[in-house]
Amino acid sequence: MWDFLFQAYEGHDQLSVTLEIVAFLFGVFSVYLAKQNHILVYPTGIISTSIYVYLLWQWSLFGDMLVNGYYTILSILGWYWWMQKKGKKMEFPIQHASRKEWVNYGLFFSITIVFIVLVYLFFDKFTNWYSYVDTFTTGLFMVAMLAMAKRKIEHWIFWIIGNVLSIPLYFLKGYTITSIQYLVFLILAIAGYIQWKKFLNKSTTNS
Repeated sequence: MWDFLFQAYEGHDQLSVTLEIVAFLFGVFSVYLAKQNHILVYPTGIISTSIYVYLLWQWSLFGDMLVNGYYTILSILGWYWWMQKKGKKMEFPIQHASRKEWVNYGLFFSITIVFIVLVYLFFDKFTNWYSYVDTFTTGLFMVAMLAMAKRKIEHWIFWIIGNVLSIPLYFLKGYTITSIQYLVFLILAIAGYIQWKKFLNKSTTNS
């Protein structure tokens, strides 16, 4: 069983494997903090995504490399937004996305897909089925991160769909640790949606 899961790491340099483990641990901790609606989701997430930018470049998964670079940048912005308050209340509390925001998410998703397709065509990387999956998940994750920065509960739905697709993507690509990370992300994303739903219901009741 162990050999089946990790035989793809034979021949990998120790630094890359170590970095993947570190990114895995910080990534899981970051998603757990997001589930708890804790602002430290951002600094822990920045560590994970910054490492993955390097690793994904090495693995030639340019779509996910770009989305992790985007995560890093938007995490800084999200960190700032989550710190903002109006009096004693958060400026961006947990809310449902409005109809206008859904339209914006759709447009952003479409623009992202077009951009990533152009990147893959430029680097001639549409050579495997997982390149197409990577393109789609990139769009989902970029929208998820944007919605999360504004504390929209629907961002968990985007994470859940993207995580389901990413588990086999990374396993078949040979990056078992990252595949396991997405499995943990999936579990935490489902729990996160349930937890945020409770937060939102409690907030609505109190108001």
